[in-house]
Amino acid sequence: MTLKRPSLVRYLTLLVVYIFVVCATAQAQSNADLGQYRLGSGDVVKITVFGQEDLSVQTRLSNIGAINYPFLGDINLVGLTVNEVESKIDTGLRGDYLVNPSVFVTVLEYRPFFIDGAVNRPGGYPYQPGLSVNKAAALAGGFTERASREKIIIVRKITGVETTIEAAASDVILPGDIVTVQERFF
Repeated sequence: MTLKRPSLVRYLTLLVVYIFVVCATAQAQSNADLGQYRLGSGDVVKITVFGQEDLSVQTRLSNIGAINYPFLGDINLVGLTVNEVESKIDTGLRGDYLVNPSVFVTVLEYRPFFIDGAVNRPGGYPYQPGLSVNKAAALAGGFTERASREKIIIVRKITGVETTIEAAASDVILPGDIVTVQERFF
């Protein structure tokens, strides 16, 4: 039995659409995770005010998390989302300094994550959006022979409190996470 040409074209079209939907869904989930992302020390942010070059700033957040912003002085950014920072700067500049400021904040570089335990090269690595425990282990030289892919712990700060999460190898990690891959007994 041979496939007719229209059937093959239709099949390939459906396959391409399916792959596109799967990729778009994964990207949307990654963006949703980072949409509520709270800034922390070590993040590099860029603040741009449209048409106002002297108000555009690029900086790495220190341990204190405060930056000195023109006209507004010290602003604490740690714990805020990108949208909250935009709103805070917009509110501060509106009226006294600018009539209708257009403020855009982007995270240029996320703070690193750390991986230790049963991986070949434990340490700190630059975070990349969409990073899973498997991908993090790959960055760290892969799992060791004795690594347990079922016993993985993530330590994450949630609203300022360190929380321990039991994770699977496919779980997503976030900037600042500490991932520990435990060893198996056999």
